[in-house]
Amino acid sequence: MAKGFVLDASALLASLFDEPGADVAAAALAQSVMSALNYSEVIAKQIRMGERLEAAIQNVDNLDLLIIPWDVDLAREASDLCTLAWTHGLSLGDRACLATARRLRRTVLTAERKWRHLPNLGIDIRIIR
Repeated sequence: MAKGFVLDASALLASLFDEPGADVAAAALAQSVMSALNYSEVIAKQIRMGERLEAAIQNVDNLDLLIIPWDVDLAREASDLCTLAWTHGLSLGDRACLATARRLRRTVLTAERKWRHLPNLGIDIRIIR
């Protein structure tokens, strides 16, 4: 695996909202990237929690996290994982994170405990709580 991490939205949200696992996610930020699709999830969750759009964007942008564009190749890679949506309840955001990690050969950080039960995808997955 390449050095560094791909953050799932749940990991970054844990850091932003000081939830369990926040310390693990925060410690990895300097070595992390995130899919643009997951970035959108993080912004949307903050808005749902009452934050204004501009402030939600600034909260993430202040972290200097590299956002990986969601492109056709990543969309295809995430589609390759679609059976996991049916068998393990993975959302498009989940699959975007996994596809990004697989492409970049990086470890995923997530707060999603259900990912413990995924089949071997050739991706190092670390649950932060």
